[in-house]
Amino acid sequence: MRRIPKFLAAAVPLLLTGLVPLAPTAAAAAPACAAVSVPAPAGAKIESVQAERKTDAGTPAYCRITVTLTHSGSDHVKVVVALPETGWTGRLQAVGGSAYAAGNFGEPLLQAVRDGYSGVTTDAGVSSDALDTSWAVTADGKVDKTLLTNFATRSVHEEAQIGKDVTQRHYHRPITYSYWNGCSTGGRQGYSEAQNFADDFDGILANAPAVQWTQFAVATLWPQIVMNQDHDILSNCVLTAFRQAAIQACDARDGVTNGIVDRPDECSYDPRSLVGTKILCEGKEVTVTATDAEVMRKIWAGPTDERGRKLWDGLPKGADFAYLAGTEPNPADGTLTAPGFKVAVLWVQSFLEKQPGFDTSKLTYGQFADLFRQSVREYDNVIGTADPDLSAFRRSGGKLLTFVGADDQLIPPGGTLQYRERVERTMGGSQRVNDFYRLFLAPGVEHCGGGAGAQPANALGALVDWVEHGKAPATLAAATLDGKATRDLCAYPKVSRYTGHGDPAVASSYRCR
Repeated sequence: MRRIPKFLAAAVPLLLTGLVPLAPTAAAAAPACAAVSVPAPAGAKIESVQAERKTDAGTPAYCRITVTLTHSGSDHVKVVVALPETGWTGRLQAVGGSAYAAGNFGEPLLQAVRDGYSGVTTDAGVSSDALDTSWAVTADGKVDKTLLTNFATRSVHEEAQIGKDVTQRHYHRPITYSYWNGCSTGGRQGYSEAQNFADDFDGILANAPAVQWTQFAVATLWPQIVMNQDHDILSNCVLTAFRQAAIQACDARDGVTNGIVDRPDECSYDPRSLVGTKILCEGKEVTVTATDAEVMRKIWAGPTDERGRKLWDGLPKGADFAYLAGTEPNPADGTLTAPGFKVAVLWVQSFLEKQPGFDTSKLTYGQFADLFRQSVREYDNVIGTADPDLSAFRRSGGKLLTFVGADDQLIPPGGTLQYRERVERTMGGSQRVNDFYRLFLAPGVEHCGGGAGAQPANALGALVDWVEHGKAPATLAAATLDGKATRDLCAYPKVSRYTGHGDPAVASSYRCR
């Protein structure tokens, strides 16, 4: 039996209640900005629905409808739907969050309105501060399972349901297409939807996704562990010297010298080559030691267990160190400290140790490995977001598009590449997977954007063309932030390579290989 298109299926309940005209009608005035009746998602109760007409600077007038719901009576989840007063395209765009925030009520939501989408986002009942996990541990020292479930999977699904219901009741006509748009945690949320709720979205744009969360969230603490356990806290200028040396050694491997290591995983630079080099650090000359080089080798190699077996990928060679391995002086005596990546520190403190004040700087190599295993054991089924079986999403006709920066220090690209390879093994190889899931590597690009490399100019537009017109993107047009260089990013497993002739700052000088 042929499947009913998603946008028609979504319209059926409204047709039955008389909210959708059975035939096209003449253009009508903008709908009144008023609260609408919202069905409660399964297992939830609607607490309130409020509407407010908004005229934010630079954004066309829109109706902001806020739905508050609860699951336990103690959680209070806010879902906001932003509905353009005029110019609605019939599309819905759900917006994701970052770190420990489940959504974004600011610029991304307003941009959706400007582009003619009805926009929706949620706070999952947790803090809107991306680095606040005060909600995680209850007064009796246990993880709040209701809020964690909201943050991990449930609230994104409810965001989709409520966004569709509110939009269709407000405009009195069905949504034609629904899209997810997120990066980082928002990328993980998009993958969660593809894995768990295959019919929620026609298209999912999920960049730099924090998939395989339970490994990534501990693994990124590794630089702090190494420096503290090896009793060698590298100054930021020494870290920078190692980074620059790796770029210099591996930059030209792709045929272009542009300050970018296209494939950090293929860079064989040995940090021991810098031993004995003198570096000027804040007016003082320091000499790189063999211990410094060994610390750097471990950080690049990635975390291992007690027997030296690799647990996860390390920091990409050529990427910045500031967030994962950056150091700072102790205010008391000026000695250097390694504070650790905040997202990883919070995961260990709140969800593994259940002690918000736990000092991660004292962790030994053995304790780190134990925490890595504990994270996977306790939470993989909750927030791992690592199920490689996307069969239901493929059957639904959904399309998944992702780009990751090769210089991403916050979520090193190895986790996404590993996940993609598992999907291919599960679902019949690269060609079959590319029919519905396309991954693009962006050399020199950092987390969700930034860096020296060319980044996609309109990835969402490419996804819309794929979903609505069947134009699967073989490449994504990309440009550097300063506009001085362009490059077409290639669908995995192909990569963009310089042809050996032509201006290396122009996209036409590259081919997918």
